[in-house]
Parts: sequence; structure tokens; C-alpha cells
Amino acid sequence: MSKITLQINRKLFRFTLLFALLSLSFFFSPRGYANVETRENNVVKAVRKVSPAVVNINSQHEIRKNSNPFSKYGMDPRLEKFFNDFFSPELSRREKRTSLGSGVIIDGRRGYVLTNNHVVEKATKISITLNDSREFDATIVGMDQDSDLAVLKIKSDQHLPDVQMGDSDDLMIGESVIAIGNPFGFSHTVTTGVVSAVNRSIKTADRVFHEFIQTDASINPGNSGGPLLNINGELIGINTAIYAQAQGIGFAIPINRAQRIISDLINYGTVVEAWIGIAVQPIESSLSAYLNLENNYGLLISAVDTESPAEQSGLKEGDILISIDGHPLVSVSDFQIQMKSVSVGQAIAAKVSRNQRIINLEIKTESFPNEKAESLAYQHLGIIISEMDSEIQMKYGIPPQPGVLITKMRSGSQLDRIGVKPGDIIRQIGEEEIENMENFRSAIAKYHNHSSLVILIQREGHFYHLNVSLRDN
Repeated sequence: MSKITLQINRKLFRFTLLFALLSLSFFFSPRGYANVETRENNVVKAVRKVSPAVVNINSQHEIRKNSNPFSKYGMDPRLEKFFNDFFSPELSRREKRTSLGSGVIIDGRRGYVLTNNHVVEKATKISITLNDSREFDATIVGMDQDSDLAVLKIKSDQHLPDVQMGDSDDLMIGESVIAIGNPFGFSHTVTTGVVSAVNRSIKTADRVFHEFIQTDASINPGNSGGPLLNINGELIGINTAIYAQAQGIGFAIPINRAQRIISDLINYGTVVEAWIGIAVQPIESSLSAYLNLENNYGLLISAVDTESPAEQSGLKEGDILISIDGHPLVSVSDFQIQMKSVSVGQAIAAKVSRNQRIINLEIKTESFPNEKAESLAYQHLGIIISEMDSEIQMKYGIPPQPGVLITKMRSGSQLDRIGVKPGDIIRQIGEEEIENMENFRSAIAKYHNHSSLVILIQREGHFYHLNVSLRDN
């Protein structure tokens, strides 16, 4: 055998031996180890990081079942209503119903859990289950129907896992997002998608929600209240499933908008709206052109409350409010949204047009003073009301009952034109039941910034729901 041939054979042997060793190391090494490292992308890391802070919420509530024994036979609804009058509501059966939802721990030291209002609304008992199967009873710290947010509290001797807050103001259309929740009772389901749009408005049966994040990550019943995360595992929104017609579309409440609401719910149990003391109305296009308003931005200030922050800052009736904190105003809802985003005691920058001159003012917000409620009710609703004491009841021949009595109407006011008259009783304003003057003042303070509200009027044994403007003069 030649020397050249021997060298070739040696090289071939070495190559074969090396190949065999590499093959053996592949077969006997932990299978897929290299693949696992490759597949562990940012989504996997984010889910692993946040999952311990995502909770399953089980809420129980009671419903009354009709005591009419004939209703089960499927009678005509009109006859059923007739028979219902013969069966006392006290005899109705109470049944317990259970609903499921999601939530996320936002403060592990104090045990605060953020979720949707509709997940725990009317709940008589709330239990929370963590990802590690620990269970806790929860209490409601505060709820807000207008934003569909609620804060719960659970007690633990240990620091609970919580989520890291993100920034929803710098979201980019098309960036990846992750939703975690418990849809249809399945625990910790993860869906992914992208930010499809921001500042979306959603109209439901009884209200309009503004400034939502729209995503194509699936958000189904049970996902409500769960977190929407960016690719870094930071909380950028709270998922909600309030839009029943959504198919392949999800919505979430931006966390930056939720922050102020969360703070109010923890500190006060309810949302305290900032007040500056003005009424605004849209500007007709012809007037906007005459005033040379840029892009038709601006709202006409139709009223300035006396001794209000607006009056103290120099705002006047007839001014054109162009923007608040740099956010342009086109509609009354724009103004309401911006006022909901600021806190009591916060200074806001107002850009105003007066006599075709631009003026920049600073207004320090306050909470609406309850003592102004009655004057506001007379100014905008045209009514004077009184407590239902024995003297008033005797004067109007009214039996003892909850509510406040309308004792005087301003001629030509909105309620006067509708047909409301002295002797009528106010039983509810918006979602607030009215039993006394304190309830009335609190309700007017709560809804002072709304353009309209629903009032429940009782006249003798009849009840009437009236949708009225809160800016009628």
C-alpha cells in the first residue's frame, strides 16, 4: 500500500469517527434542547412572567324568580303580567347564579386586583383563584360603570405576584400584543394579535365607551378583566367583552386612562370627577369659518358657574374652548372625555379663542361641591326640591316613601315643557336611587358633567323615565 493511500485512509477514518461521535452526541443529548432555546420567544417569556398575576374570578349573585305558578305553562305575556299582580314579590324564589371572569393583580403587597365592573356587578360573593390554585375570598374596593372598571382586594400573608405597568399612550398600530384570561371557564388561555386601532368608541345597549384599544387577539366571555400585554409583558390594557357583535375583534381599556380611575376607586370607592364649572356646546360650521378656527376645532362656552375654577381662571361665557392639555375639542364628548382623564386638584391648560385672539389659561380643577347641587338643578332643570318630611307629605297628601319632592317649577324649563309639576317625586337619577336630599345632591354632583341623564319620576302610583338634558336653560 502506498504512502499516499495510507494517508487518505487515515483521513477518511478520522472523518468517519468524528461524524459518528457527533451523531451519538445528538441522539443521546436532551432531545430538542437547542430547539427549546430557539422557540422561547418574547411571547413565551412575557406569558411566563405575567401568568402568576392573572386570576380567575368567580362571582355569585342572586336573581328573583317569579312566584306565579302559571308562568311555566307559557301563557301570553299580557295574561302573565295580569296574574303576576296577584302574587306578592316577597313570595318570589331566589336563585343563585355564577359568572366567570378574569382579573390581574396590580399591587401584590396590598392585594389589589383589577377587573371589569360587569364581571362583579351585583355580586354577593366573589372568590379568586390564582394560577398556582390558591383561592381567596375577595371584597369590592370600588366600581365604576362608566369606565367598566372595578378594583377588588384579597388578603394574603405573602406578597402576591403582580403585573408591571406599561404605557398605553405610545402604542403603535401593528405592534404585537398578548391577551391572557379565562374564556368560557378555561383557565389561563393565551391569545396573541396586534394593535389594530386606538381611540375606538364602542356603543352598547345603554352607553358609549370611548378611547378603547382595538386588537385582533381573541377576547371572549370569561376573558373580561384579564390583561392585555405588550411584547415585554407590561400591562397596557384591560380586556373587555362588552361588544357582543365582535367577531375576530377585541377591545381593551387603555391602562393610562385606567390609572386615574384606579386611584379614585382605591382612595374613595368611586370615581370623583374633576370640576371646572362650565357648560359647552358645539359650534356651527358657519360660525367656525367666521371665527377662522383651525380644522373646525372648538366648543362654545355657554355658561360659567359663579365662584367656579373656570371663573377664577378668567374664562368667560362666549369664549371658544379650543383644547385642553393640548387635546383638540370638536364635540361635547371630547370635552367630557378629557375632563374624565384629569384628577381633582390637577392644573389643566386651556387654549381659548376670544374676539379672534388666542388666550392660554391655567385652570385648577376641584371636586364638584355638593352644596351647589340644588342651584345647578334649578339652573339647568328648572326645579326646586324638598325633603319628604311629614309636613310636606301632609301638604301634598303623599304617604311616607323614599324620594325627594318637586315643590316648584321654573316656567318654560325643559321639565316644565315635558309636563313635570310640583308634587311629583324624584326616585332615581341615572343609576343612583334617590331616597333623600343627600342622595339627590350626590347624584347631581356625580352627573354634573354629563350632557343628559335619565330621571325616574313618580306621580301617584305611576312611574315615568325621562331623558333630559343637563344643559337646558
